Amino acid sequence: MQDKTPINSITIKAPARLHLGFLDLNGDLARRFGSIGMAINEPSTIIQLTPAKSDTATGPEAKRALDALKRFKQSLSVVNCYEVTVNETIPAHAGLGSGTQLALAVGVGLATLEQQPHPVAKLGEILSRGARSAIGIGAFRDGGFIIDGGKGTQSSPPPILSQTNFPEDWRVLLVFDPKAMGVHGEREYIAFSKLPPMSSQEVGTICRLTLMQLLPGLLDQNINAFGDAITQIQRIVGAYFATAQGGGIWASQHVATIVKRLGEMGAKGIGQSSWGPTGFAFVETQAAAENLYHSLVQDAKAMGLDIIIARGRNSGATIKRSATSERSDLKISDLNIKQY
Repeated sequence: MQDKTPINSITIKAPARLHLGFLDLNGDLARRFGSIGMAINEPSTIIQLTPAKSDTATGPEAKRALDALKRFKQSLSVVNCYEVTVNETIPAHAGLGSGTQLALAVGVGLATLEQQPHPVAKLGEILSRGARSAIGIGAFRDGGFIIDGGKGTQSSPPPILSQTNFPEDWRVLLVFDPKAMGVHGEREYIAFSKLPPMSSQEVGTICRLTLMQLLPGLLDQNINAFGDAITQIQRIVGAYFATAQGGGIWASQHVATIVKRLGEMGAKGIGQSSWGPTGFAFVETQAAAENLYHSLVQDAKAMGLDIIIARGRNSGATIKRSATSERSDLKISDLNIKQY
């Protein structure tokens, strides 16, 4: 049963996501895209919504948050006003899903305060989130390792085909280039409209790698099989998008240098998340991650890069609400999974 206790304010922490590749950039089966991705424990977006006399927003990405609040209010017919305090954000245009996580955090926060629960996917549709991929929506709602079925003829986000836990012991090293920026906005729209269909043979290879190597490797916790599949998928997808990224498969050559060195030193499944510039590489243990981090962090800093060690996140966004209710720390599912 849904808790009807009045809520004075609400804080939502939303996880970043990695986009690891597309299944089908051909589309001759009436579905296109199909995404592979996962939620990670950091970086995160953290916002607080509080009732106010007028709609305001403060902190990083304040304008984006305020625009989202106003659009959600209009769609949900909300008349009350709120202040959005953005305490922390996922780096924008870095391939980590920052826009989707911020939008969903604002939308779910508003819907909760107004006691108007809506499915996360429906809230995403209001701000055109999930237009190509459901990875960000799935990461926000439930976390884990996610594969979606691509866009068909419907306007709703793609269906999620598989959502499973990521191995608790595995780690992912993320390599950031604060000076670079991935393709986004109008450039992204133009890129997708101009790129020719991927060959059926390449699509078939990606789908076979995903179904017969990547997923079994993940479920068997065989990082060699999993990582080899990720690396191969990244090469095919990266080559497809190369012309839209200036002729190469990496948005940042500095990131490419460090990620390739991680691979040479034993990391598995190297690549770039979405349009980048963030690069990634997987290892089996925290100790292995720390060893690689300390081996390369100074070289990375000399190039102006940052490296962090992240984990897969096997739960979605969390909510902390201030109210008279005894329960304050919640997951999206606690608020009624059928509605949110």
